[in-house]
Amino acid sequence: MELAVESLETPALTKAQLAELLFDQIGLNKRESKDMIDAFFDLITDSLVEGTDVKISGFGNFQIRTKAPRPGRNPRTGEPVAIQARRVVTFHASPKLKEQVQTTVPGN
Repeated sequence: MELAVESLETPALTKAQLAELLFDQIGLNKRESKDMIDAFFDLITDSLVEGTDVKISGFGNFQIRTKAPRPGRNPRTGEPVAIQARRVVTFHASPKLKEQVQTTVPGN
């Protein structure tokens, strides 16, 4: 099954637009579509908050990475600033996604 997104007015694909695509192309009602999209992203978010990596076959991996504290500099004043340790989310596209992006020309 392939979802068509050619009618998107903005370059960003939003959760509301994803729900609308489920409604238009799969036939779920609007409430079910919104709930499914919300549940999907909630599941990903909850897993990442717990420290669990998320792997979506054919799409890519979301990974939690802990960055160590380090010295920084305020770009406006040049004053040294300590940057605290923090957790960040990184995304690595799968080879399949990378290949599709490389070989597909937008607008065709």
